[in-house]
Amino acid sequence: MSVLLVGISHRSAPVSVLEKIAITEHDRPKLTEEMLVSSHVSEAMIVSTCNRIEIYAVVDAFHPALGEIGEMLTRHSGLPLPELTKHAYVRYAEAAAEHLFAVASGLDSMVVGEQQVLSQIRAAYAASDSQQAAGRTLHELAQHALRVGKRVHSETGIDRAGASVVSVALDRARLVLGPLAGRTALVLGAGAMGGLAVAQLARGGVEKIAVVNRTLEKAQRLANTATTMHGVAAEAIEIDRMAEAMAAADVVVTCTGAVGTVVTLADVHRALSARPGDELVICDLGLPRDVDHAVAGLPGVTVIDMETLQRDPSAGAAADDTAAARTIVADELSKYLAGQRMAEVTPTVAALRQMAADVVESELMRLDSRLPGLASTDREEVARTVRRVVDKLLHAPTVRVKQLASTPGGDSYAEALRELFELKPGAAQAVAAPMEIAALTGELADDFTAAHPGDEQGLNA
Repeated sequence: MSVLLVGISHRSAPVSVLEKIAITEHDRPKLTEEMLVSSHVSEAMIVSTCNRIEIYAVVDAFHPALGEIGEMLTRHSGLPLPELTKHAYVRYAEAAAEHLFAVASGLDSMVVGEQQVLSQIRAAYAASDSQQAAGRTLHELAQHALRVGKRVHSETGIDRAGASVVSVALDRARLVLGPLAGRTALVLGAGAMGGLAVAQLARGGVEKIAVVNRTLEKAQRLANTATTMHGVAAEAIEIDRMAEAMAAADVVVTCTGAVGTVVTLADVHRALSARPGDELVICDLGLPRDVDHAVAGLPGVTVIDMETLQRDPSAGAAADDTAAARTIVADELSKYLAGQRMAEVTPTVAALRQMAADVVESELMRLDSRLPGLASTDREEVARTVRRVVDKLLHAPTVRVKQLASTPGGDSYAEALRELFELKPGAAQAVAAPMEIAALTGELADDFTAAHPGDEQGLNA
């Protein structure tokens, strides 16, 4: 069983495609369950952020599993398969782990070094685990990825480029409005991104924040947090008063995660008619977009959306910090793979020791039949002696094979043990190396890799 990753992100697709493929919290359980129905998928986890959708699946066969995941994404997004594969990337086995470690480190983020992706990976794993969709493989992969991300942020300065997409959006808002100190803000959405927006606005000196959410209780919780933790005057407002709150705001941050448009052209018209002629900046961080496209054409309104942020030069990190982060990722990947190889050899070692124990017991039974009058104390001493001899003979090779298994190509040593001692086929299956997929020539795999030539290395890793 190996990990297959199928993803679409800001690096591979325009915002218009990301909007269609977006997976909400409501969608995630259903799509996870849909994958688990497959006979080729035993574990599944969906990482869904404002600029990426990535599916991590533990599969027993690359090509059939890839086909089924592609069909699922096609049904979900409504995109034809050729369009989907044009923007997708595929990673398998070691390359899938390396990619997740890079994502957790902020190396693959729109704002290089942002830390919010760590909480998003943690939430993805928690959601998978709550559905019993995460077994040993995804548990170890996700937990190691989180450790990698924490190490990168603690040992490098990669996050100096910016805390998140929110911080870059607000930096662009300052270019229009000037300093945010003393300004009024509206945050539409009370989820994780909304909480981050409140914190960034407070840090920027905003005097007052209105929080709007479909569930007023959630808006009240976030408003209370803004006041108690950040010292900002904040209030929760019902969603039908959104235009009223917008009329009083200088900057609006939207991040609802809703499927359709939340801020309509009519909403903004009403807000503009009730406010002085000051500039209104709307940071639309929703995916799909929260704000009607036509709003950007209104006089006195500046819309900063994900497409704008993709082109922002401040989304990069310093070269030295990036290089240091990549070194940590490579080091941690080596440790992770060594651990995985050692874990794979364990069933072979267990099978060898069980075979030896069975031989000992068989010989002791034969001794009983040949020497029925042997005193029990003598028999026990003979049994202890035989077991000690077997344990000593097996100790060196079993310890050594575990050590060798942690090195590249180490699975060959486990295979040698299986051949030499004629271990049971079941044991061999338990530790079989991940299937080689370089020879696979299926049409769907060709579609994915042809669209993304750089992914071929990942497929053959």
